[in-house]
Amino acid sequence: MRTLTATATVCVCVAGAGLWWSADALPLAAPTAPEVLRLGAPIPVAGLEKYKGAETPKPIPPLTFVDGEGRRVDLSQFGGRVALLNLWATWCGPCVKEMPSLDRLQGQLGGDAFQVVALSLDRGGKAAVEPFYQKTGVKNLALYLDPGSASMQALGLRGLPTTLLIDAQGRELGRVEGAVEWDSPEVLAFLRGYAGRGVGPARDSAPAGGGVVKTGG
Repeated sequence: MRTLTATATVCVCVAGAGLWWSADALPLAAPTAPEVLRLGAPIPVAGLEKYKGAETPKPIPPLTFVDGEGRRVDLSQFGGRVALLNLWATWCGPCVKEMPSLDRLQGQLGGDAFQVVALSLDRGGKAAVEPFYQKTGVKNLALYLDPGSASMQALGLRGLPTTLLIDAQGRELGRVEGAVEWDSPEVLAFLRGYAGRGVGPARDSAPAGGGVVKTGG
């Protein structure tokens, strides 16, 4: 079985309607019928109830991975535009569930001002991800691969999927742990606001209890 870390317990975390895999878990089986977090207009921060904004934008540590042709890619290469860095894997049920909406998001907003970077942590690399893209009809997202899962430690991930919002200067503005309906009207409006000026509101204004649920030890 593929593992992200050498820990022993499987833990699927449920927060609201969103599911995610704990980084302290063995992916023995995907959860049954994982639900994507549906984002409602009444919730602050453009409907992203699980979005946790950084107190101040913080630099992203150096991160290197490869593309579908095996060429080295530095995350810094996406500087000059707002990037949505999504860490995922094909064995992660919530990741699989949100991938079509990420693909549609890139199709709608991707360009000089905004880029979705879907970084797979599958150990199988291209051999695991390319057939998945073909089977699910993903056509707007490029292949980016981190088979050694170096990004888990570098970015301080607690589980998958985790998505970081990065400004044009390469700084983390905030992150979401769990699956999101990325092309919902609320999320599109939220991200257009960031892409239009390269920055966005830093502080999280979600109501109490709407944040990230800690799992494991």
